[in-house]
Amino acid sequence: MSSPRATKKSMNIVCYAWLTLAMLGASGLVSPTRAQPTSGRSVMVDRVAAVVNTQVILESEVQRRMRQSAQTLAKSGQKPPPTAVFREQVLDRMITDLALVQRASQLGVTVDETTLTRAIGTIAQQNGLTVTGLRDQLEKEGTPFERFREDIREEILLARLREREVDNRVRVSDAEVDALLASRGQSLASEEELLVRQILIAVTEAQGDARARSRDQARRIAEDLLTKIKRGEDFAELARLNSNSPDAPAGGSLGWRTAGRIPSLFLKSLEGAQVGAVIGPIDSGGGVHLLKLEDRRSRLASQLVDVYRARHILIRVDEQTSEPLALRRLAEVKRRLSLGEDFGALAREISQDPGSAARGGELDWAYPGDMVPEFERAAMNLRVREVSEAVRSVFGFHLIEVLEKRREPLTEDRLRLAARMALRERKLGEAVDEWTREVRANTFVETKKSGE
Repeated sequence: MSSPRATKKSMNIVCYAWLTLAMLGASGLVSPTRAQPTSGRSVMVDRVAAVVNTQVILESEVQRRMRQSAQTLAKSGQKPPPTAVFREQVLDRMITDLALVQRASQLGVTVDETTLTRAIGTIAQQNGLTVTGLRDQLEKEGTPFERFREDIREEILLARLREREVDNRVRVSDAEVDALLASRGQSLASEEELLVRQILIAVTEAQGDARARSRDQARRIAEDLLTKIKRGEDFAELARLNSNSPDAPAGGSLGWRTAGRIPSLFLKSLEGAQVGAVIGPIDSGGGVHLLKLEDRRSRLASQLVDVYRARHILIRVDEQTSEPLALRRLAEVKRRLSLGEDFGALAREISQDPGSAARGGELDWAYPGDMVPEFERAAMNLRVREVSEAVRSVFGFHLIEVLEKRREPLTEDRLRLAARMALRERKLGEAVDEWTREVRANTFVETKKSGE
């Protein structure tokens, strides 16, 4: 499908690719490396950090991932925990990622070259670069472009695996939507946001008595940490040192979240809590949690939203059409427009969006979130009857002309859609966590100590 309307798949690609660029694309997933013969000189053989089923993670990859994660934390003004703790957290995330990649391989989930090329083009455009410019920047920062490509491929692979295994199974009933709207007084005009930190002490995936013993031990650790917190020790620092959650390097911060984005188990415990309160221990399927409510605030959402109606001409980028060729075609289209040719006639002649070309490129009225982010940003910044420069999206390159703009009140349908999406996001987060634990539990993992 070529329409710029946001789809689940296209949004996932953009989201995961952007995250990968922010971290300089470190999946940390490698195959066994063999030393190559040399002319009589000794060769340093990389140490194995962990074995995951039949594949290994090398210590050099763990160190690479640690450097990149530390850079990401530094950009947000945070520091990583002590080296030994940080390495354990990073290696644990890498093991989980590799287990998921292996699961994708078993199910035959793949990423084709066209999708990969489009995703990398999107990353480059989002950073104001060409693909060649992105390559040069990565090389300057010490990241080989081919490694970056494979990291992006794996990010998209995991997104597709999650869609297949989890996303399509999450359902939200009308009754749940009604209940959420009722709890908000039938209005989304004002929503409370919470700033929360957590410490997770994970329990073993074993069953029976072994799991019960593990949970008892986790609860004792959590209670000891709670005692330290009550004595004045810093929650964030204890999270960095002790938490088994992926957010541990950030001091356990979950960031600002509305009620719809907080797991229901946590939300119930946070109701009525005062700012600064530490809550727990709380049992979940993954372990034992401590929570700290850092702050509360109200987020006002206007009942009036900006909507627009636009038309576009799309040139897709694929194996037959390179980026430079697509840009040259749109440059020629824009030249013809400057000479007075009709946008609609050119869209019918040239546009590769089958859904809109026959209508002269015209699209329906669009609300925030209806279109993919790149298209929406460009359209919202255009004046009425202004034609954009070439805009890159996951579908290719667009020329966009905005026909009308206006502000409209949110309708009941839009309110219900927003509520449904909030509920789905909450359920999806919980479902993904549970699914990840199940995959990890069914994976053989052996970690190696230094020197092994």
